[in-house]
Amino acid sequence: MNIGLIADDARKILMQNLCIAYKGILSKHDLYSTGVTGRVIEEATNLHIHKFLSGTLGGEQQIATMIEQNQLDMVIFLRDVTKVSNYENLFNKVIPLCDTYSIPLATNIATAEMLIKGVSHGDLEWRNLFHSNDQ
Repeated sequence: MNIGLIADDARKILMQNLCIAYKGILSKHDLYSTGVTGRVIEEATNLHIHKFLSGTLGGEQQIATMIEQNQLDMVIFLRDVTKVSNYENLFNKVIPLCDTYSIPLATNIATAEMLIKGVSHGDLEWRNLFHSNDQ
């Protein structure tokens, strides 16, 4: 599965810890991330991350394009809802796109853990139907 990983600045360490905790599961999948988040994850886990540009420099748009092209199977987007970031409007595009294209989306740690565990149990294998329709 292709998994997108995005984290606001205040949630990068939380994302890093999530990836440390679930490294065994995540290592079996292709991981995509905005630049800084990807680097933080790689440094702590040695997982291979396909890193895009920083979110403020277009990384969000690159993730959004993958969603629109049905190239992501799930997205974990840990947001800091207590602080409005100067690029929040950019990332708000990801959420409706996930809804539009039926991409499972976690925006908090509890849902992220459920999705990761679901991936490990095969609960998201239905996403393969979307890929077979693309061929």
